[in-house]
Parts: sequence; structure tokens; C-alpha cells
Amino acid sequence: MDIKGRTILITGGASGIGFEAAKQFLAIGAKVIITGRNQAKLDAAKKAYPAITAIQSDAADKEDAKFLFSRVRELGGIDILYNNAAVLVPPSNLGIADDRHAEGAAYEMEVNYLGVIRLNNLFMDMLQSRKEAAIINTTSILSQAPSLIEATYSSSKTALAFYTVSLREHLKIIGSNVKVFELIPPLVATEMTADRKDKKISAEEMVKGLIDGLQKENYTIRVGDAKLFSLINRFFPKTAYRLINPKKSYQLLKN
Repeated sequence: MDIKGRTILITGGASGIGFEAAKQFLAIGAKVIITGRNQAKLDAAKKAYPAITAIQSDAADKEDAKFLFSRVRELGGIDILYNNAAVLVPPSNLGIADDRHAEGAAYEMEVNYLGVIRLNNLFMDMLQSRKEAAIINTTSILSQAPSLIEATYSSSKTALAFYTVSLREHLKIIGSNVKVFELIPPLVATEMTADRKDKKISAEEMVKGLIDGLQKENYTIRVGDAKLFSLINRFFPKTAYRLINPKKSYQLLKN
């Protein structure tokens, strides 16, 4: 897919992977619109890269999604929708049932899954009106093997992975020009994972892998260790499960 000259909307684009993606897409000649709920971060991103268009909106809010769509339409529309925004709510008691655990799970599902569907539905006609268009949904290796500690986050990403495959096939059946990509990252060094001591890749490396996959039209884009993990999970699922859930996870659950 040719990215130069395309207009891309990046959710969660003011920090972390989203901001790095904005920088790299700009560098290869794309027009970039970012959105996020934190106005201060959006302002900082705009100050650092004046070519960026920044629009405040919350991925969990239905009315914000409609507002975002209307603003993007006023700006001339987009060719690529990159659903990057995601949340991971630390479980209040590592999965033991209580109200906070249920509320956190609902919020993760609202942002990581339902929010993606809302934006895809809103922007679909716009994307289909373009000569070449794409949707990028970010899932996770945790959609292949669940984390005991991050069970509800894993579940939200699994829902998104299944939806992404179904959406891609549905659009193929009706002859749509909208290409649907699934980005499967490993653990990436961001604010969300700052307290994790596991092996991580940089956001820069992650986005380079994404752009390479888009240009080669690899509809399932695995970056870094996600490539090897996919093979391990396919042939040795128990080993893959243990990689995601080492002994220290069990100790945390016991304590």
C-alpha cells in the first residue's frame, strides 16, 4: 500500500506508539490527524510537529466519536483509520471478583473493542469512497495466549482480533476497496508498560514494522517477538502459555 500523500487518523496519537506513528507517517509524506483525550499532550504533539492536526476526543465516548467524525469530514476526510488507542486497567485484586474489577473490565472493553467498532462504522462510507483505503486494528499477542494477571485486557484484545478477521472477510465478500490490517505487537516500551520488567521493543521499532507491513500489504502484521511467539503458540501452545504466564505470575496471584 502506498502511504505517501494519504491522510491517516491515529487514535491515541498524542503519546507512546501513536505519537511515534505520527512522526514516522509524516516523514514518509502522509498527512496526519491525531486524537486523544488529553489536551495537554495533544498540544505538545502539535507544538513538536506543527504539520499534525490534533483533535481532542475520548475513545470510550460515543458522542466524542461522532464529533471526531464530523471534524475529520470538515477537514476533507481520511484514507487510513489507525485504531491505536487502548487502555489496560490494573486489576484491583488480580482477577478476584469485585465491583472495581468489573468496572475496569467494562472500560477496557469500551475502549479496546467497542470504541474501535464505533469508529469503523462511522468512517466506513468515507473510507469506501476513496480509491485506496485501510483500517488498522491493534490487537496483541495476549489475544493468542491469555495473561492471568491481565485477563480482561486479554479478553478485549481477543474480541478485537476475531472482529478484525470477520470484518476483513466481510469487506472482501462485498468487493470493498477497504483493506483491513491487524497489528500484533509484542510488549512495547510505553507509559502503559513502564512498570514491567519483561523484554520490550521500542515504539520506534514497532512503528517501523507496522509501516513495512502496510507497504508489503501483509494483512496480519507481527512485529518483533510476536513473529516467533505466533509459531510457538501454533505448535507448542502450552509453552506459549507459560511464556505469557511465568512462575512470578502465579506468585502474584497467591500473595
